[in-house]
Amino acid sequence: MATKLLSLTCIRKERFSGRYPVLWRKHLNNRPRGGGGGDGSPSETAVLKIDEEAISDAVFRVTGMTCSACAGSIEKEIKRLPGIHEAVIDALNDRARIQFYPSSVDVETIRETIEDAGFEASLIENEANERSRQVCRIRINGMTCTSCSSTIENVLQSLNGVQRAHVALAIEEAEVHYDPRLLSYDKLLEEIENAGFEAVLISTGEDVSKIDLKIDGEFTDESMVMIERSLEALPGVQSVEISNGSDKISVLYKPDVTGPRNFISVIESTVFGHSGHIKATVFSEGGVGRESQKQEEIKQYYKSFLWSLVFTVPVFLTAMVFMYIPGIKHLLMYKVVNMLTVGEVIRWVLATPVQFIIGWRFYVGSYKALRRGSANMDVLIALGTNAAYFYSLYTVLRAATSPDFKGVDFFETSAMLISFIILGKYLEIMAKGKTSQAIAKLMNLAPDTAILLTVDEEGNVTGEEEIDGRLIQKNDVIKIVPGAKVASDGYVIWGQSHVNESMITGEARPVAKRKGDTVIGGTLNENGVLHVKVTRVGSESALAQIVRLVESAQLAKAPVQKLADRISKFFVPLVIFLSFSTWLAWFLAGKLNWYPESWIPSSMDSFELALQFGISVMVIACPCALGLATPTAVMVGTGVGASQGVLIKGGQALERAHKVNCIVFDKTGTLTMGKPVVVKTKLLKNMVLREFYELVAATEVNSEHPLAKAIVEYAKKFRDDEENPAWPEARDFVSITGNGVRATVKGREIMVGNKNLMSGYKVTITADAEELLAEAEEMAQTGILVSIDNELTGVLAVSDPVKPSAREAISILKSMNIKSIMVTGDNWGTANSIAREVGIDSIIAEAKPEQKAEKVKELQAAGHVVAMVGDGVNDSPALVAADVGMAIGAGTDIAIEAADIVLMKSNLEDVITAIDLSRKTFSRIRLNYVWALGYNLMGIPIAAGVLFPSTRFRLPPWIAGAAMAASSVSVVCCSLLLKNYKRPKRLDGLAIREVQVERV
Repeated sequence: MATKLLSLTCIRKERFSGRYPVLWRKHLNNRPRGGGGGDGSPSETAVLKIDEEAISDAVFRVTGMTCSACAGSIEKEIKRLPGIHEAVIDALNDRARIQFYPSSVDVETIRETIEDAGFEASLIENEANERSRQVCRIRINGMTCTSCSSTIENVLQSLNGVQRAHVALAIEEAEVHYDPRLLSYDKLLEEIENAGFEAVLISTGEDVSKIDLKIDGEFTDESMVMIERSLEALPGVQSVEISNGSDKISVLYKPDVTGPRNFISVIESTVFGHSGHIKATVFSEGGVGRESQKQEEIKQYYKSFLWSLVFTVPVFLTAMVFMYIPGIKHLLMYKVVNMLTVGEVIRWVLATPVQFIIGWRFYVGSYKALRRGSANMDVLIALGTNAAYFYSLYTVLRAATSPDFKGVDFFETSAMLISFIILGKYLEIMAKGKTSQAIAKLMNLAPDTAILLTVDEEGNVTGEEEIDGRLIQKNDVIKIVPGAKVASDGYVIWGQSHVNESMITGEARPVAKRKGDTVIGGTLNENGVLHVKVTRVGSESALAQIVRLVESAQLAKAPVQKLADRISKFFVPLVIFLSFSTWLAWFLAGKLNWYPESWIPSSMDSFELALQFGISVMVIACPCALGLATPTAVMVGTGVGASQGVLIKGGQALERAHKVNCIVFDKTGTLTMGKPVVVKTKLLKNMVLREFYELVAATEVNSEHPLAKAIVEYAKKFRDDEENPAWPEARDFVSITGNGVRATVKGREIMVGNKNLMSGYKVTITADAEELLAEAEEMAQTGILVSIDNELTGVLAVSDPVKPSAREAISILKSMNIKSIMVTGDNWGTANSIAREVGIDSIIAEAKPEQKAEKVKELQAAGHVVAMVGDGVNDSPALVAADVGMAIGAGTDIAIEAADIVLMKSNLEDVITAIDLSRKTFSRIRLNYVWALGYNLMGIPIAAGVLFPSTRFRLPPWIAGAAMAASSVSVVCCSLLLKNYKRPKRLDGLAIREVQVERV
């Protein structure tokens, strides 16, 4: 598992399209050919070469795709053309790779077909240049609603060189796919800041790490220049940045080439003896990380709210409470000038700092929004509070200049509105911070310190020292004592222990580790001392990549989010129009006497009543609740999934997974353990078993097939040196895909494979051998034939045991009305036996990789929403073709990258967990939308006064503002309830059984 997570490239700048050639070569090798009979004969090999030469490959850039449905429609149209061998559409990267026969169809016809399907297509002449793409992540401060995030997306996507931009309001970050040849990330930051927001670069997307170093001691400008030049001269250093007037140095570097200890050494040796002595240490993360910035924002809102209370509470008391206390009322009603009273002066003086100092953020936000031609929540707040404040100011000035003017001020309205909104933002930010706690917990898993060992050339430990965990470099040897966390990814070179990996994989049982085993940074060593050689550090570590995967998932929008995006475009202008219309309607109704004067409160006139209704409409509307409905639920859902060992790659995967009603399972490594072992050997000729396995292992050691590895592993038992046996040289080795291998060992021709291989080379299969093969198939074992010098010499039975929980998992899926299908490249006999054992009725055996993908497409055409669960390279086409691809975490890198969901524990129960979690998350999203839409649809009419004629009930503006603030908080809290998610109770009853295999 660990070795696969170390190279989870799905969260780096390379995407699955960059690895497709591996898959396509696989498709070619497995393509059924005419004339050869599929028997692996030399004639078939010749046909293979001819066909490969005849197939052309073209890659198109396709714009306009928004989801997998678009990709499916393009693929469907292309495959209708004659001469199409394979078509793979990658909606994520806007690419289509087509393999075709030039004699039947040409590139222009394919391009026109894509455009006829409603998309724009252009041929990519040089794909190597096209892969020159980077993905940078930017933290954005100042967003208040979906209008802000949509504006930033539009700004970024309008730049030449930006291929895709996602802005996530909930985590206040942007992920930008761009071509570094056309623009730099500095230009992206500049454009965001020009749009009125603060932008901070998180990562550039390059295969580099960044570290900040703090300089202590006496240093001059000259010495800092020397340090900068010395660091830039180091191999692997990309850039050095020294903050003006600061003791901070930022270094961008390639971790494979150099590391932070080298930088510290260079810094200290450069200055020592020249202009004093300085010391370099790793800069504290205190004010840099997203979490610390969030805490700072929370403090600012808390401080603002406290100051607003200091001014607002007296305003409220003088307007609403003291006016009913006789003695105080007389004092407040004392006239200062003409009709201007003491109470009005007090409220004016106290409300002004709330309006213009504490509420200044809303003016800034409104200005930035209007400057870029849009409107957001700040505009609504600014308009509402300004209307109340400046009308109140008007009444104060009229009262001071008129001996008979009678008016009512609304200073308490503007002050209380701002106070409640700031309180709401404070609570909202606190709640949003809790939605990303899963990431914070992951990031905190890495230990602060590590024990670095000094090792001589012979591998003997000569010393040790405790260092900062951030100073670990690749190829270091570190010591892990019992009870300590593993400081970095690597492999054990000495010692044995048990390591608790539950915090990374979710696997509850400690995993035994000994020499050669991989370990993951952040896991807990339990009972033994380990010496570990570091292989991955910094951003390359499994922990960092898992964090980035979860963060990328939270950035990716679910399709249902498009509803909120569409509404946000016209929401604020519509609210402003409704607010003005409400005021105008009530004002005209009052002036034209359309309602009795008894409706007007004694302290107001018709204009003031209409103004109150208009302000209430403006401040009760809440675009934030709509904007937060989906992303907060996705954030919590993906975070909970990560803690359960289920990595979900974004809202789109969540949305599709909750609709799944059919699951296609691969057999090997998915339903079975994926670690085949030889369980029986039967010799058909008189021969020493040791010599037999020496010849077989010498042939199979050149193959990467799992069955070959099982045979070699078993053959080691007949050697004196089990750890590193030396096998005889195999000459003229040939691998016949799907059939077996052939080589010459010690002058003897050895063939190991299936019946097709033997038949192709005219090897007679005896009745005894047929009987042994049939017996193996009945027992769900794979029979392998061995011939020496064209004589059948032996039969091996290899077993890949079924996973303990497979049968129960399939049973639970049936109870969830989800159909299960098994598809495998193995023979029908073994496939039927495994299917019976796990309880699957529908089987497809002897399937090539492209046939697996075709089966998925057939099921989709029949109306099923299909999930594919697999682990190998040969499963990748099907994983891409499926609505939801689920990769077993112990599988290959390509399978993991092609999938939408990664099951880190490799347990089938997690298939159920993933589907159940997606259903729960999506039901929460629906509930959020019902509340957010329902709140606005009900709140706006009530604020407009629809109940006033019949009930005399009206909503004062300050209460409307409080309701608006509460609506956003309630949506976030509703999403936070997902943190209490528990997987289905039936899964808790699945016993974890040990699998024992008897070897004969």
